[in-house]
Amino acid sequence: MNLRRVHFSWCHWFASSPSTISSSVSWVSPVKLSKFNAHKPDPPPETTITRTEARRRSKYISHDAAINLIKRERDPQHALEIFNMVSEQKGFNHNNATFATILNKLAQNKKFKAVDAVLYQMKYDTCKYHEGIFLNLMKHFSKSSMHERVLEMFYAIQPVVREKPSLKCISTCLNLLIEANQVDLAQQFLMHLKKSLNLRLNTCIVNILVKHHCTNGDLESAFEVVKEMKKSKLSYPNLITYSTLIDGLCQSGRLTEAMDLFEEMISKDQILPDVLTYNILINGFCRGGKVNRARKILDFMKSKGCNPNVFNYSALMNGFCKEERLEEAKELLDEMKSFGIKPDTVVYTTLIDCYCRTGRVDEAIELLKEMKERRCKADTVTFNVILGGLCREGRIEDALEMLDKLPYEGIYLNKGSYRIVLNSLCQKGELNKAKELLRLMMGRGFVPHYATSNELLVSLCEAGMADDATMALFGLVELGFKPLPDSWALFVESICRERKLLPAFELLDELVNEEFD
Repeated sequence: MNLRRVHFSWCHWFASSPSTISSSVSWVSPVKLSKFNAHKPDPPPETTITRTEARRRSKYISHDAAINLIKRERDPQHALEIFNMVSEQKGFNHNNATFATILNKLAQNKKFKAVDAVLYQMKYDTCKYHEGIFLNLMKHFSKSSMHERVLEMFYAIQPVVREKPSLKCISTCLNLLIEANQVDLAQQFLMHLKKSLNLRLNTCIVNILVKHHCTNGDLESAFEVVKEMKKSKLSYPNLITYSTLIDGLCQSGRLTEAMDLFEEMISKDQILPDVLTYNILINGFCRGGKVNRARKILDFMKSKGCNPNVFNYSALMNGFCKEERLEEAKELLDEMKSFGIKPDTVVYTTLIDCYCRTGRVDEAIELLKEMKERRCKADTVTFNVILGGLCREGRIEDALEMLDKLPYEGIYLNKGSYRIVLNSLCQKGELNKAKELLRLMMGRGFVPHYATSNELLVSLCEAGMADDATMALFGLVELGFKPLPDSWALFVESICRERKLLPAFELLDELVNEEFD
C-alpha cells in the first residue's frame, strides 16, 4: 500500500470524527431521496455515531496488518510514520511484535537515532517485551562495528524486559564481541556478569573464549582457560571444548599433540568423539600430507560404531586427490555408495577435478553422466573444471559446444566459464573462434577479463583484423570496458594500414569523444 494513500485515508478518518460533524440530522443521498419519492419504505435511520463507528471499524488497523505494512514499506521513515500512526487508534497499544518489527526495519537501514527514540518510548510503555528484540539489535550493531552499543543493548534487557538475560543471550553477546576481536569489551562484559548478575560461567560461555584463542593461534591461552574450566564443575570441558582445541592444534600442524588430546578426551574424561571431531582429524592429517594416517582414522571411526558421513569421505577424498592418488579416491566413492551414503556435488567435483588435472577428461565426463543418473546436480564449478580440462587437452571444439548448449539445458554458467575457453583460444592464436566466442559472451551479458580483452584486441589488430577489432571494441565499451592507451595506438596504426575502413574511423572518433566528455 502506498504510504501517502494510507496517510490520506487516515487523515480523512480523523476529519470525519464526531467532533467535526456539526449536524445531528442524518444525511440522505440523492439516490435515497429518489427511492423515497418512489414510495418505497425508508431504510432505518442512520445516525452520525453509527456511521462514524462503522467507518472506524473499516479503517481499524490490527497489529498483524501494521506489521505487514511496516515490513512492506521500503522507506524506513515512512515505516516509522505508519508505526506512529496506528498507535493513535483508540484502544490500540503496540505489542512486542510491532516494536520488534519497526526496530528491525530501522536497524537494517542504519537509522540508529530513530532506534534510540523507539527504545526510549519502550521504557514508558506497559507492553511485555522479550529479549529477542535486543538480541536482534545486538547483531545489527555488531555488523555496523558499533561494538559498545552491543553491550548497551545487553545492559538494557533487564530494565526493559524486567527479566534477567538468558544464557542464550549472554552467549550471543560474548560471541559477537569475540568474533569482532573486541577482547577488552568481552572482558568488561564478563566482569559485569560476575559482579552485577552474580553469574557463574558455564561451559557454553567459556567455550567461546577457547574458540577465540584457538582462532587467533594462541593455543597456550586456550589451554589455560581449559585448565580453569576443569577446576569448576559448572564449566567442565565437553566435546565442543576438546574439538575446538584439537582443531586449533591441527591448524597449527601439531598433529601428534592433537592425537594425544583426542586419546585423553576418550580415556580420561570418557567423552566420545562425534563425526565432527573425526572430520577435524581427517582434514588435519590430509592437510599435513599424511593421508594414510587420515585413512586409518576413518577406519578407526567405523570400528568404534561411529558411521562416517559424506563430509568425512569428502575430506579424505580431497586428500587423496591432492596427491593424485586417483584409484584410492575412486575406491572411496565406491565405498560410500556401498554403505548407502549418497555422494554430493562436492565429492563428485573433487574427483572430476583430479581426473581433469591428470589428463583423464573422458573419465571425468563419465562421472558427470553418473551424477545426472544419480540425480546429483552438477554446479558451475563442476562444469568449469571440465571446461578447463578440455582446453588443457586442446579439445576446444568440445569446450565450445558445451558453452553453446549448456544454457539451453537449464544449466547456469558464469563469466568464468567463458573466460576459461576464451583465454585458451587467445593463447593458441585461434582468433576467429575467439571472436565468435566474444560475440556469444557479450550476447549473454558477460565481459571477458580486462587483460584478456586487451590481449584479444591487440591480437586482432596484429593479425590484420582491424575491422573485427573495432567492432569488438565497441561491444566491450558498451559493457563498461576501457582499453589501455597502447591498445588505442595500435588501433590507429592498424586502421591507417587498411585505408578502406572509413566506418572504423567514425567509430573511433565517437569513442574518443566519449572518452573526453
